[in-house]
Amino acid sequence: MTNRRLTGLSRSVIEGLVSELRPRWRARHRDRLASRIRRRRIGAGTRHRFGFVDRLLATLLHLRHGLTHDVIAAWLGVHRSTISRSITEIRPLPAERGCGVHDGIRSGPSPTWWPTSDATRRR
Repeated sequence: MTNRRLTGLSRSVIEGLVSELRPRWRARHRDRLASRIRRRRIGAGTRHRFGFVDRLLATLLHLRHGLTHDVIAAWLGVHRSTISRSITEIRPLPAERGCGVHDGIRSGPSPTWWPTSDATRRR
């Protein structure tokens, strides 16, 4: 997944995204778990097999290529519903940085992590 053709981003940019967005995702995840009545404590049960980095890469693939959730699921070896849930969870995080993606078209201010043309993609 580190091939630049898949995501359009270099490994260092993806690492920067992970370090910036992971704490926000964890906080949202904890808040979502804490917001409902529970029978067991938070953290009990199975762990995510499809972690944050996998979710971010699936979202980047979807946004860059417009692939269906079924195709991404087949590539990554998970169920389509896992990809759908992952994209729904991750997609708002870059939007908080100023990147808006609506119906496959980027709008608003151009964020530093999303290439705007072929010339900037090759750097």
